[in-house]
Amino acid sequence: MKKRLAKCPSCGGDLKITEYTCQNCKTKIIGSFSQDELLSLPEELLDFLKVFIKNRGNLSELQKELNISYPTARSKLEELVTSLGFEVANRQVREASKIIKKLEEGELSAEEAVQLLNNMKKGK
Repeated sequence: MKKRLAKCPSCGGDLKITEYTCQNCKTKIIGSFSQDELLSLPEELLDFLKVFIKNRGNLSELQKELNISYPTARSKLEELVTSLGFEVANRQVREASKIIKKLEEGELSAEEAVQLLNNMKKGK
């Protein structure tokens, strides 16, 4: 079976499910059906979710399997939660993840990251 299509291969627009067919009796149900949020995830986040579930939510095991740092794993998890429409409860966690990601990518020095994290703790 082919992988799901979420975007039009021609223009990139969102695709809508309009028909279901029973593989056994060939009954067809035609209409306009919405996709579940999970099916609407980009392939990269869907793959991340599968590995997350496989590792029973253990980010340390997930990071080993995907060969990514813990902050990157945490950041991907935040992205997944947000993509599914759940509000991330703690703004500071999101901000800290951004700072750590910038540090990993070389956009900030260790000293700058520490200063930003300390300022965040103080509420500045």
